Order: sequence, then C-alpha cells, then structure tokens
Amino acid sequence: MTASNPASVVPSIHDRFAVVRERIRSTCVAAGRDLASVILTAVSKTQPDEALEAALATGQRVFGENRVQEAQAHWADRRAAFPDLELRLIGPLQTNKAVEAVQLFDVIETLDREKLAAALAAAMQKTGRRPRILVQVNTGAEPQKAGVLPDDADALIASARDGHGLTVEGLMCIPPADEAPEPHFKLLAEIAARNGLSVLSMGMSGDYEAAISCGATHVRVGSALFGERISPLKPS
Repeated sequence: MTASNPASVVPSIHDRFAVVRERIRSTCVAAGRDLASVILTAVSKTQPDEALEAALATGQRVFGENRVQEAQAHWADRRAAFPDLELRLIGPLQTNKAVEAVQLFDVIETLDREKLAAALAAAMQKTGRRPRILVQVNTGAEPQKAGVLPDDADALIASARDGHGLTVEGLMCIPPADEAPEPHFKLLAEIAARNGLSVLSMGMSGDYEAAISCGATHVRVGSALFGERISPLKPS
C-alpha cells in the first residue's frame, strides 16, 4: 500500500500521537510540571487530507502551518466542523500576506520585525480579528534564519505591545541544528521572563523533551507525529 492510503496512514499516525503524548507526559513528570502546562502543536504542513483527518481523530486540535496558502487549503473547510480548532502560523510571514494570516490564524508565532508588526496591526484593524502574537527570536544569530536578534528582542516586544497594540503573549525560537538546544531554550526563557511573557513555543521532533525541561509551554512536532515529509515534485 502507498503512504497515501488511509488504511496505512491512520494506524501509524494514531500510534505516533500516542507515543509523543506519552513522552510529553513522562517528561512533565520528571520535570515536576503539570501536563496541562504543555500544549502539543501538530505541524501539519505538506500533509495530505487523510493525515489531517487521522490527527483530528486522535483528538488533536492545535495545528501549526508554515504557509498561509497551504493552511487555507488544509483548514478553511474544516473550521466549521471543529470549532475548538486552533491554528498557529509557525513559518515566516510576508507583510503582503498579513491580512490573510490574520483572517485565518488564531496565533501568529513569527513576528520578527517592526514592519511586520505595523502590517499585522493594520490587518487587525481592517478585519476585526485579533490573533495572539509570539515574537520569534533568532537565538543563534543565524543569518539565514528568521527572527529578531536576542539583543533587539526587548525593543521589538515593547514596540509591538505599546506602539502597535498587539497581544504579545510569548516567544518562539528554532535553535541551530548543529548546537545543543538547551542554552537556546534557556535564553528564550530569560528574555520572556524579563518581559513578563508566559508562553514559550520551543522544541520540535528532535528536542521537545529538552524544551519541556527548560520550560516550553508549546512544542511544535511534525515528523514524530506524521513521519518524514516527502517534498512534492517540482514541475519540469
């Protein structure tokens, strides 16, 4: 059977969700944390419809998407059937997509510059929707990666909250792939604490247990739940 056959996808995803949830539970116990303090965000980018349906069947309601257009295709027709669905934008956002993002997402995790803060504020004024905001911090100062630099994070947080009236509730980061993640998670927690922010979106399939131990409130897990993604073929 192919991976796109529901008969093969559903049991696999069900089992994967069970494993990840148990690992989250055991990590919370070891860290002395309440299980309810950690929310699993299922990263559903590039997944086929049957995978989304299988995830929903496990009771999962919080999903992360990287692109506005793909998220619209995934969720626009499903929202009415799942009123408790929470959609989180976890990929970079262009200012010209701000209105569409504000219309669709409940949380935008990737605010990383002043220009985007202004665009989001304008989009909220236009649409009447007010998604919650996380500021993405480039903890490793990687030039190829989105996110405000740690030394500039306080200023952007203040500007987003006080200058643009955005509901900034926390921070997000993606540590460098070739470094231990814990120092980056601890740095993010320090920035959040001094700015009075309670939400920390950090940790992915390879390091979500370390992130929980460092205080993550949201972990973004994709491949550990859905299996390795197969990139779509580029048109010839």
